[in-house]
Amino acid sequence: MGKRTKAMGPGWAVRAVLLGVLVLVGCSGDNGAGKKAAPEKAAATKTASPLEQWRPGFDPSTATYRCIVSNVSHPVMKGVYAGFAIRDVLWERTGGKIYFDYRPLSVLGGEVEVLGQLQMGAIQGMAVSSVAATNLGPRFGLVNLPYLVNTFDKLDRFIKSGPLFDHFMRAMAHQGITGLDITGYGSYGWATTTPVTQLAEAGKVKFRIAEAGVNKSLYDAWGLNPVVMPWPDVPVSLKQGVITGLDHTPMVCNITKKFEVAKHYTRVNYAQGLFIWVFNSAWLESLPEDLRATFIEVVHEVCAEIREETRAQEEAQIADAKAKGVTFYALPEAEMAQLKEKGDSVHQAWKEEINRLGDGDTYRPKDYLSEVRNHLGYTN
Repeated sequence: MGKRTKAMGPGWAVRAVLLGVLVLVGCSGDNGAGKKAAPEKAAATKTASPLEQWRPGFDPSTATYRCIVSNVSHPVMKGVYAGFAIRDVLWERTGGKIYFDYRPLSVLGGEVEVLGQLQMGAIQGMAVSSVAATNLGPRFGLVNLPYLVNTFDKLDRFIKSGPLFDHFMRAMAHQGITGLDITGYGSYGWATTTPVTQLAEAGKVKFRIAEAGVNKSLYDAWGLNPVVMPWPDVPVSLKQGVITGLDHTPMVCNITKKFEVAKHYTRVNYAQGLFIWVFNSAWLESLPEDLRATFIEVVHEVCAEIREETRAQEEAQIADAKAKGVTFYALPEAEMAQLKEKGDSVHQAWKEEINRLGDGDTYRPKDYLSEVRNHLGYTN
């Protein structure tokens, strides 16, 4: 995509190098906004902001519109870094009229808390994880259902499905929130402090899961021991033994240093970890038509390219974790089949919520979940 490369300019390359440096030296730990952008004030503190490495290469105080956007994770991940790429391309394409004020690393709080800020309009956007997104849009739970959208290829097929994907992205429309696109962070499995090579061993693990109903239903169906916990609480809880396992992706566990404590990983690969880029509908509609069209175009363009980069990053992060001593396992084939069989009950339990139609839905299928399952070739 030549346009994106041109728009980013030389400053993007510098930030990309800094990302690589961060991977080597270690990752950082885990307001209202009006239409007019306020001047940026330089911090005169000895301790640099965790976002210092990603400061924009332009003066955002001249922007006409500011869009504060939150994310809980680390921008070393391609799917998280997408926000900074959007910021730079959008600044160039709009001639400096829109400042995409991106704030990852949980600086605005945990996801459930920030979703409330987004709904109220205190912030304008969020790259919300697919697991937390169900709190305001149960239809988003579709991608958390086990073994449905669980590979990069299936995700691509779903995104290109036309009305099926468009309907999915309207999951929060009734809450005054517009979904635009998706980036990812890899395939879900289990990072644990002790080896898990069979389900009997998994039964002894206290798995941290996100604050999401679909995930709680899944772990109950599997007969495992979930501990619902906000992501910012995980580092201390893992070190203290409050939890002994994580339901997460190898990329996240490696980049955020969770593998320093949980040195074993079982590749269950039951779902893709996704960030759904959502925005306050009233704010988006308040933009002039030309700027709104450019905003949407840039988000789509950057997300599409970042998704391709995420495939390679997952394999690179797994290789890096193995080199650091993390051991990877696979469950016996019969037990993987057992997980899928038990997980199908979660599809049925959430079918009504996922199929529920809103007044503003233009696509009105009788059984949306079944249509997606058929499109992706799911069998139970």
